[in-house]
Amino acid sequence: MNRLKLLREEFNMSQEQAGNVIGVSSQAFGLYEKEKRDLSPEKIIKLSEYFGVSTDYLLGKSDIRNPQTEFDADLIKIGLSIKDYYPPTENQKKQIEEFAKLVLEENKKNLRRTTKENGIK
Repeated sequence: MNRLKLLREEFNMSQEQAGNVIGVSSQAFGLYEKEKRDLSPEKIIKLSEYFGVSTDYLLGKSDIRNPQTEFDADLIKIGLSIKDYYPPTENQKKQIEEFAKLVLEENKKNLRRTTKENGIK
């Protein structure tokens, strides 16, 4: 099965919806899926960014969806897979940053308390 069709179906999208992502009709998108028409590099990049996969995966040159596998281990620890991961919004990034600062500050307090308790200056 064509990777483009596979991804479209995984995202529960119609050909029309997927075509809207790259500015083409559902008929044109169908031709891309059937490999009867070649995608331009710009459209390949748009689709890879939208689906969160590498261009190599989209083109069938690699079986690795996204070479940024460092996310996989962390996502699995919290019960997610890379398929379930969507990049955070700008607001969510700010929330994550604030949370990280809170955690780091708490770690500093714990370190100070531990060093005082152990008589380390």
